[in-house]
Amino acid sequence: MPDTLRQQGQRRLLIEELAGKYTFNPLVLKAMERIPRHMFVEKGLEHLAYKDKPLPITASQTISQPFTVAMQTHLLNCSKMDKVLEIGTGCGYQAAILMAMGFQVYSIERIWELYMQAQKNLVAAGFDPSGLYFGDGFAGLPQFAPFRGILVTCGAPAVPPRLKEQLAINGKMVIPVGRNEQQMLRITRTGEDTYTTEDFGPYSFVPMLTGTQKMKHGV
Repeated sequence: MPDTLRQQGQRRLLIEELAGKYTFNPLVLKAMERIPRHMFVEKGLEHLAYKDKPLPITASQTISQPFTVAMQTHLLNCSKMDKVLEIGTGCGYQAAILMAMGFQVYSIERIWELYMQAQKNLVAAGFDPSGLYFGDGFAGLPQFAPFRGILVTCGAPAVPPRLKEQLAINGKMVIPVGRNEQQMLRITRTGEDTYTTEDFGPYSFVPMLTGTQKMKHGV
């Protein structure tokens, strides 16, 4: 799918809109301006790709509102080459932002259909999808831990203890917590068994679920 001059212009306007709403890390906005969000939305919704709103994707999931993507990435406060774990790959858009920032990205998706689609989307946008894994996000990826950053893109009923254990010392987890409406939390690991928590206000996400889900017709 091409990235036209018109779409690039729409993307610049979106970034200007985001910059007017919050003082984000300029590197976050630069990465978002680079990524063609229209390549990650469902067919027929490309004309809405550069509106600051969430959109439906496969399997009754959503691609997050650009403001939310910017905020979560900003709160991670990671640096180039840091190892980052994303829980909930979805269509791959957030993973692309993290990759564009130069992080070592690992991402888990529990829905097979989305896991496959995200790989296609990332390749189409010029990224290597080899860090994507099909699995249960509650378990994380202990074989690659510790992570400097963990970003959760779905609403967790509580902070998963196995993810906290996979944070590096001084690493940060950005996670929406709550069953209906969530509070955006940033958890920093300050020691072997110590953590601090900051609250960045209410957000709304699809729920974080346990286990994995294969295709409807088997596999």
